[in-house]
Amino acid sequence: MKRVVLIGATGVFGRRLARHLARMDGVDLVLTSRSADKAQALAQELAAEGRVPVSGAGLDRDKELVASLAVLRPWLVIDASGPFQQQGYEVPTAALLLGAHAVDLADARGYLADYGPQLDELARQRGLVALAGASSTPALSAAATRDLSEGWERLDSIDIAITPGGRSEVGPSVIAAILSYAGRPVPIWREGELQAAPAWGTGMVIDMPGLGPRRVATVETADSEMLGPRLAVRSRISFSAGLEAGIEQWGLALLAWLRRLGWVDELAPLVPYLVKARRITRLWTSDRGGMRVAISGIDAKGRPRRAYWSLLAENDDGPQVPTLAAAAAVRALLEDGIAPGARSAAEALDLAAIEAEMTPYAISTSRDERSVGPALFETVLGAQAVAMMPAAIRAFHAAEAEPIWQGRAEVTRGNGAVIALLCRLFGLPDTGAERPVTVSVTRGDSVDETCEIWTRNFAGQRFHSRLSVDRSGELREAFGPFSFTLAAEGNREGLLLPIAAWRVFGLPLPRFFMPSAQARETVDADGRFRFDVRLSLPFFGLLAHYRGWLKPRGSSDGSG
Repeated sequence: MKRVVLIGATGVFGRRLARHLARMDGVDLVLTSRSADKAQALAQELAAEGRVPVSGAGLDRDKELVASLAVLRPWLVIDASGPFQQQGYEVPTAALLLGAHAVDLADARGYLADYGPQLDELARQRGLVALAGASSTPALSAAATRDLSEGWERLDSIDIAITPGGRSEVGPSVIAAILSYAGRPVPIWREGELQAAPAWGTGMVIDMPGLGPRRVATVETADSEMLGPRLAVRSRISFSAGLEAGIEQWGLALLAWLRRLGWVDELAPLVPYLVKARRITRLWTSDRGGMRVAISGIDAKGRPRRAYWSLLAENDDGPQVPTLAAAAAVRALLEDGIAPGARSAAEALDLAAIEAEMTPYAISTSRDERSVGPALFETVLGAQAVAMMPAAIRAFHAAEAEPIWQGRAEVTRGNGAVIALLCRLFGLPDTGAERPVTVSVTRGDSVDETCEIWTRNFAGQRFHSRLSVDRSGELREAFGPFSFTLAAEGNREGLLLPIAAWRVFGLPLPRFFMPSAQARETVDADGRFRFDVRLSLPFFGLLAHYRGWLKPRGSSDGSG
């Protein structure tokens, strides 16, 4: 029997992990809590229904930790307490010094970043294993991503989302962890590099398999920093989470917004009130949650593809998901299946091992892989017209195109308060010469797999549009509630995109007030993709005029 000491055993996740481990052969399980009575009561309950020895003990990680653990003589110490955003490495260090392996359920980015550098030498010296992040992120999210993308030639994007059932129990440590970074900049992988964005904003609505539409927002994880460089992701990595109760999701977005404005700073005092509020807000929610990992890129056969892995948890088994990677780690350690050293659990566990721990629960997973069909402009113009256009323009619009193009641009804006207001509304860039520009193209979303989302970044000023084909086969570009029908025309010189009609919230607007656009794509003498877009308004004249050149990210350019 191997003695496993579980810290935080009476918490939301600790209790579920304890019940799971109590059915695992070869384990002598010791449950700990700051309250010895609570730990012993849970141990008696599990001992009666389990098949391994289970006992309980009091343990305060902040008081004489090494001495307290030494009395318990652990072979493995699992830390299921939290929040890890405020914790150091006292627990894994104590475990290693006592000759025990260490595993935790941390998902805090800072904690995970320094875990290996701080502990690897000690773990290797003692021939022990220390794993951090044995939870939904980064262990499960990374395992699903690696499994989906195995053998792929190119990985363009990774989109990960978690939406727990609203009725599931949420402890104060989880709420404290969320509030610790809501509204603050968190690392994201965007435009092929590490950047930052505010956490828990208004987000977006996505389709979660088995659950339907759910609103999700950017959250803090280590996935961008870990997966971006390691998997050479060309465009983006997004990690989002959503709360089923709309009042909780929008309330959190409001708190994040207030923090970004500087009107509030410390949100921790709200934790006990939010815990109590959930007794009401959870009443109109379900016990069904899920997780989705979606990737896009070029597969092993050179085809543009999208692949999806999704998880559906029912019967309030969602809170079990964050414990599955830790359970898989215990099983692997019992079989001597992990090499000594300290690192992220994402590097030590594969998807099959984690999915194997789902068997006792109402948790199911599924996979789907789809080819990317004809490119949007090939659908609109026809293959023959596309073949006629210059090579650089074909390369930009191809289904297998590089997702990030970079170059330089010159921007001129019109004059007047109305023009300034409209430019701000649409996010159009400020006037400037030789401005660095990046254009990111995302092909397909959860609503329409044939659409394209373009993000133009002029020296940090970004604006987005969504291009799609409507039911009549016409090309439409949408900027928020406004959409414009484009009379696209391709020829040997390039591509023309004049406006033919416009709408707001789907309702046609009179042509008398319609903006005019002189938008064209050409190729210069150096073979570079060139764009020239001039937008004007009736009565007001020039709105904005931007023009420049682009090349695929990473390609050489002799012009400097």
